[in-house]
Amino acid sequence: MAIAVAVAGMTPVAEADTPPGRLTGGQIYDLPGWFKKSFLVLGEDMQEAKAQGRHVLLFLHLAECPYCARQLDENFRSGDTKIFAEKHFDVIAIDIRGGSTVEWFDGKSYTEKALAAKLKVMATPTLLFFDHGGKTVLRLNGYRQPRSLRQALDYVHQKQYHLQSLASFVEKQKQNPVYGFRQDPRFSNMSNFKGYSQPLAVIFEDQDCVDCDEFHTKVLDHADVQPELAKFKVVRLDAYSTSPIVDFDGRKTSPREWAQRLNVIYRPGVVFFNEGKERVRMDGMQYHFHFKELLRYVSGKHYRRHASFSSYNAERREELLQQGVVIDYSQ
Repeated sequence: MAIAVAVAGMTPVAEADTPPGRLTGGQIYDLPGWFKKSFLVLGEDMQEAKAQGRHVLLFLHLAECPYCARQLDENFRSGDTKIFAEKHFDVIAIDIRGGSTVEWFDGKSYTEKALAAKLKVMATPTLLFFDHGGKTVLRLNGYRQPRSLRQALDYVHQKQYHLQSLASFVEKQKQNPVYGFRQDPRFSNMSNFKGYSQPLAVIFEDQDCVDCDEFHTKVLDHADVQPELAKFKVVRLDAYSTSPIVDFDGRKTSPREWAQRLNVIYRPGVVFFNEGKERVRMDGMQYHFHFKELLRYVSGKHYRRHASFSSYNAERREELLQQGVVIDYSQ
């Protein structure tokens, strides 16, 4: 289950004795001029890309989304990642709340907003990569740093999706480690998950994790996150490890195999469990507000009333604004 990163929204009228809350942290941005000027007839876009030996990449974004702004600034405006993407990909922007008509690869037409719903886009930016038959070969939910995104671009450009997963591809690059596992007294040394029914957060990291240091410093250690994190047993696993563990179904496995079976391709990927089942996951960089609410969504069993985190998040946002809370999406 993916996560929602919604920034825009109407502020409700607060009670007379409560100053109204407000949303902050939204960032206005422009799309790079080199993105393809598409008529949004994706079958034609695909044929043009195929003829040039390129891949189509959909950049699904939301106005004032700080994650989108950061993705664009750090990856698509300058630098090696931008040069590589411009050379090998036709990048087409889709506004997930837009009203323009998009003709999908099968000829069916949708508004941008309806297409985002069809694709179950719950995080922005979402990047979808397609092969030359219009099949999705890779999906990235949320922000990626340049090194991480470049690995994904290489993976698709080399058509490694025919041979292996992105996680396997990255592991085999044998680059110098960029991350040393941090010690944290909040982490539990747990290897047998069978029958565990309380709130559990399983964090998958590895030595190639370019976002792990920032996640620890700016998210896990944030004062607003601490009370919610305390409601969980928190387990950190090395996603490259072959050490024996037992999963929820009682199967003998390893962190490496479990991460692959769960299809956790982002590091640090966090999978949240309660009542013995996965309830939601973090599969892209999150700032502290959204991470705090992911924790609350699971520990409070709000999934019983809200089938998706995005539904919960919309209601929670309105509740906090009515209480006069200032919600900052940018930290």
